[in-house]
Amino acid sequence: MSRTWIVIPMYNEGSVVGRVIEGLHEHFPFVVCVDDGSSDDSVRVAGSAGAVVVKHPVNLGQGAALQTGISYAAQDPELDCVITFDADGQHRVQDARRMADRIRSGEVDVVLGSRFLDKRTKLSTPKRIVLRTAAIQSRMSTGMDLTDAHNGLRAFAAVAARRLNLQQNRMAHASELIHQVAAMGVRWEEQPVEIVYTDYSKAKGQSLLNSVNILADLFFR
Repeated sequence: MSRTWIVIPMYNEGSVVGRVIEGLHEHFPFVVCVDDGSSDDSVRVAGSAGAVVVKHPVNLGQGAALQTGISYAAQDPELDCVITFDADGQHRVQDARRMADRIRSGEVDVVLGSRFLDKRTKLSTPKRIVLRTAAIQSRMSTGMDLTDAHNGLRAFAAVAARRLNLQQNRMAHASELIHQVAAMGVRWEEQPVEIVYTDYSKAKGQSLLNSVNILADLFFR
């Protein structure tokens, strides 16, 4: 039986990750959470919710957590698809399901989520400008006609997932991933997805912080 693995990078997400895993399990029974040195009860909550938990003893960054999770999933000989999914509740399971269906059907090898292909995602003007700038830069450097280069909801066929080798541990991994997909020469498409900016994620300052990190990645690497 072929199967899809969901990869969730996790850092101090104990208050929300259990609900995220439970929402995924209705459609995706194989979930691996990579705990990136959390100091809260994330490991216990994720394990109790039914996920496999792989631990980093210290915080290495989201890129490192994603690569660890992808490498774990790639060991499954029956793997058909890997989907990267955030721990904080910003991604929608229905979008992940559609991505998995496209991979499993053989339509494409990589599906990249985009906030700009429909109007579901509500963005502040500064964040919209940053993301549009990042997409233009990615198009110029890779030749891929992207509308959203820093979206964490992505799906990879097994053959593509096993070729990923992220070396950038922190936010620069997003650009590195796009460059690696371009170099593979695989079939890829974007898909409209909704990113739900929750009170929880806003309270953690993720929206603003990610915008700053994206700009730093673009102009100082």
